[in-house]
Amino acid sequence: MRSDSELVTGHGPRGGRTAVRAARLVGLLALIALVIAFPSMAPDSFILSVGVVIMSYAVLATSWNFVGGFTGYVSLGHASYSGLGGYATALLILRADVNPWVAMILAGLIVAAIAVPVGIASLRVRGASFVIVSIALVLILLLVFQSWGTFTGGSNGLRIPRPFSDDVLRPEQHERFFYLHAALLAVALLCWWAINRSRFGIGLKAIREDEDKAQSLGVPTFAYKLVVFVISAFFTALAGGLYALWFGFLDPIFQFSILVGAYMVLMSLLGGIRSLFGPLLGAVIVGYAMEFFKAQYGDTQAHLIAMGALLGVVVLFMPDGIIPALTNLVNRLRPQAASIRELSAAELAEQRREAEAADDTKEEVHR
Repeated sequence: MRSDSELVTGHGPRGGRTAVRAARLVGLLALIALVIAFPSMAPDSFILSVGVVIMSYAVLATSWNFVGGFTGYVSLGHASYSGLGGYATALLILRADVNPWVAMILAGLIVAAIAVPVGIASLRVRGASFVIVSIALVLILLLVFQSWGTFTGGSNGLRIPRPFSDDVLRPEQHERFFYLHAALLAVALLCWWAINRSRFGIGLKAIREDEDKAQSLGVPTFAYKLVVFVISAFFTALAGGLYALWFGFLDPIFQFSILVGAYMVLMSLLGGIRSLFGPLLGAVIVGYAMEFFKAQYGDTQAHLIAMGALLGVVVLFMPDGIIPALTNLVNRLRPQAASIRELSAAELAEQRREAEAADDTKEEVHR
């Protein structure tokens, strides 16, 4: 219980931080509740399948954000790792008779191992050169997987058996894979959050702001970039493998498409690459928009026009993304923290003594 001599205000720094934390907790709980309830709220199987696609995009965008958000390196060829993850999962199941879920994990580890030499080669360049290298990789993989028909199925694609029995109906399949994608997304978000709060994350953000200065201050920039690059490739491969198990068919033209990497970048930029939930918000907006345009306009390229226009709006008016823009707006509208804070009786007594000493000094000066 506070004494009568304490001054209490609800607008101080401590009260403001508590309110922000409470708001974040409420928002997080609301998001979890919405994800859990979505399959039961979906009116039909098609809407539920759209939910799975959006959740898959959210995992891909969050996985990309390990590199883009922390280091500022923009990779347009991240479909390399999702495609490799999907094909590695399928080939382990079909050629080696591995359990589908074990195959997905092994595929993620295989792609992470492949990402080590790729990262060593590609992370030595920056800016536009890094973008070109990432695009070159996805184009090379597209040609390889299209040409190697005896092993990968070539242009005819590759059909993957469903991991669940045939007795499970399509809506149930969608529901299970929705929750599986949500679980993978939760793990990726937790990993991103942990890195963001670690010394490793501070080093990565220093690389993003000024890599040369970070290196001069002793940050092992290349090692940090390589580690986060491999982590990003691992989660991207898991997302590709899980999507392959759900969709049941792999086509190299789709799996190794530059557009998939561009969507990852757009989703992350739209939501905010420096925000934990930015890629998730961007995936919801972009994923829903793409599915809407595809349903309304069929096989036309209207969805590409819409995505291009959306990217232009983001770059011009919200370069940091929606979440940072809204955060800045709330901070401007919120009342400034008051200068009054909680004071204990001892602090009040100390202030009185200092004030009395100051008054005595003034009197002596006047004398």
